[in-house]
Amino acid sequence: MSGKHKTPMLDELEKGPWPSFVTEIKKASKTSSMPNMADDELGQVEKSYRTKRGYWKHGGIVGVLGYGGGVIGRYSSLPEEFPGVAHFHTVRLNQPSGFFYTAEALKMICDIWDKYGSGMTNVHGSTGDLVLLGTTTEHLETIFAEYSSRGWDLGSSGSAMRTPSCCVGQARCEWSNINSMDICNELTQHFQDQMHRPSFPYKFKIKVSGCACDCVAAIARADCSIIGTWKGNIQIDQAEVKKYADAGMDIQKEIIEMCPTNCMSYKNSQIKIADAECNRCMHCIAKMTKALRPGKEKGATILIGSKAPIVVGSLLSWVVVPFIKCEAPYTELTEMIEKIIEWWDDNAKPRERIGELIEVKGMRPFLEAIGVPPQPQQVFEPRKDPFFFWSEGDLERK
Repeated sequence: MSGKHKTPMLDELEKGPWPSFVTEIKKASKTSSMPNMADDELGQVEKSYRTKRGYWKHGGIVGVLGYGGGVIGRYSSLPEEFPGVAHFHTVRLNQPSGFFYTAEALKMICDIWDKYGSGMTNVHGSTGDLVLLGTTTEHLETIFAEYSSRGWDLGSSGSAMRTPSCCVGQARCEWSNINSMDICNELTQHFQDQMHRPSFPYKFKIKVSGCACDCVAAIARADCSIIGTWKGNIQIDQAEVKKYADAGMDIQKEIIEMCPTNCMSYKNSQIKIADAECNRCMHCIAKMTKALRPGKEKGATILIGSKAPIVVGSLLSWVVVPFIKCEAPYTELTEMIEKIIEWWDDNAKPRERIGELIEVKGMRPFLEAIGVPPQPQQVFEPRKDPFFFWSEGDLERK
C-alpha cells in the first residue's frame, strides 16, 4: 500500500529478489517536498494495471524561457482522482560525457529534485540524459535556475538533435581507439542550438563508442554512430598467445572459428591474420586482451541510420565513412555531420528518421549530397534489380 492508495497489484512487485521500482517510489514519497505526487503516481499506475489502460497524456507544450526542448509535458487524464499528478512533467539534464558523476554532484541533483519535484529519477534514459520524473509547470523555471546556476544544462527532446552520448573511452578502457568523451563533449557544445531549439523533421541521435564492442549500442540506436577503429595490422604478441593456449583457451574454437570474415588462422601455437580481410570487429582483441592490440593508426568509422521500431521497423546503421581521423578540434567530423543533417532536413517528411529517408531515396543521392565517394564498405546488400541509371558526371573521363 502506498501513502493513501491501496496498491495490491504493485505490492506484489516488491516480493521478488530484485530491487523494485515500487519500493523506490514509496521512498520518494517520504523524501520529496511533494509527497502526493509519488503517492498518486502509484495510485494511477495501480489503476492502469487493474483496468489495462494508460492514463497519461500530453497536453500542450511546456518548457523554460529560451529553450524549445529539455522538458516533456505530461499530464494525468484523471486529475480529479489523482490531483498529485495532474501535472507530471519530465525534466532532462545533459549528462556528463561517459556518465561520470561525483557523489557530491548526484546528491546536489537529488536535493534540488526533492525540493521541486517528485524525487523520482531515471538514470539514464536511452538517449543519455539524466531524467527527472514528475514536476509541475509552476516549478520549471525555478528548477532550471537552480540547476543552471550550478553548471548543469537541460538535455534535449522533441524534433531536435538529441543529447550526444558516449562510452567511458580512454578514461577507463585501454582498447578505446578514439577519445570518445572529448568527441562527445565537443559535439555537445557545437550543436547547442540544434539541441535546445527543435527545428528538425524528427529526432537525430549521435553516439560515440571507442571501439566496435560498442558499449553504448550506437550501431543499433543512433542516427549517427561514431565508432573507434584503426588502420593497419593488428599487433600480435605470440608469446602471450601461447600463454592463453597453455591456460586452457581453445583458440581454434573461441577465436579463429568465431571470426566473422574468416581472416585468422592458428598453427604451431601462433596466430596469423590476413588484415586486408579483417572488418575490425574487436572480437579477438576483446577475448585475448594481452596478446592482440589494435593497429597503431587510430580513427573512426562513421555509420548512419539506425533506429528503434517506432514508425516503421528497426534499422541497423550503414557504414558511410570507413575511416576518418578523429583529432581535436574535429572540424572534418562536425562539417560532415552538418552536411548530413542539411540533406535530411531538406528531404525528410515529418517524423521521418534519416535511415528511413535513405531507404526511400537511396544511398546514392545521400552520398552525393554529403560529398562522400562510394566505397565497398557502404554496400548493405547486393542490388536486387538489373537496372542502373548513370548520370553525366559518371561518364566523364577522370
